[in-house]
Amino acid sequence: MSDLSDLRREYTAGGLSEAELPDTPWPLFERWMQQTCDAKLTDPTAMVVASVDERGQPFQRIVLLKRFDAQGFIFYTNLGSRKAAHLAANPRISLLFPWHALDRQVAVCGQVEQLSNTEVLKYFVTRPRDSQIAAWVSKQSSRISARQVLESKFMEIKQKFSKGEVPLPSFWGGYRIVPETIEFWQGGEHRLHDRFLYSKAMEGEDLWQIERLAP
Repeated sequence: MSDLSDLRREYTAGGLSEAELPDTPWPLFERWMQQTCDAKLTDPTAMVVASVDERGQPFQRIVLLKRFDAQGFIFYTNLGSRKAAHLAANPRISLLFPWHALDRQVAVCGQVEQLSNTEVLKYFVTRPRDSQIAAWVSKQSSRISARQVLESKFMEIKQKFSKGEVPLPSFWGGYRIVPETIEFWQGGEHRLHDRFLYSKAMEGEDLWQIERLAP
């Protein structure tokens, strides 16, 4: 077995103080997201999405955040996927934004609500054409015999929709994660990290309690 116990570094990118915290988490998240984009990190909108199956087994995968506002965080996916099946049975979800290069993490816990067809279509028409076609090709999470199956299907669908717009698949949709807690983690020297937890104080209202957590 490989021993990784000596792999460590100091976190010196900077701290996070109470004085910097807004009353709601959204301005801070927006600032951190902008700084992540400005730093030109690879896939700055990538987030780990965790769901739980009927046996209580957690699953995680990387998904791209497409929009956020005071109502929540939005991503899109195949509604026949494993994650969609999990969320249909159990709408509770968690997100993690792992911005290691800036010594930062943001962890979100809450519940999902499925987006309307109107909201999904509004985003779908902005996707590159090949991405629209790819949405038709993959029965996400299902077993396939070879990559050639996907490539052949892609060419078939591309030919089918060679003229005109690519329609929105009925099995493709999106989710809004309505957060109950949002935790901001900023690495600190000597493992004395700064952690602040925003907890929703009242359902339906943008009121939050803020607590500092031990690192």
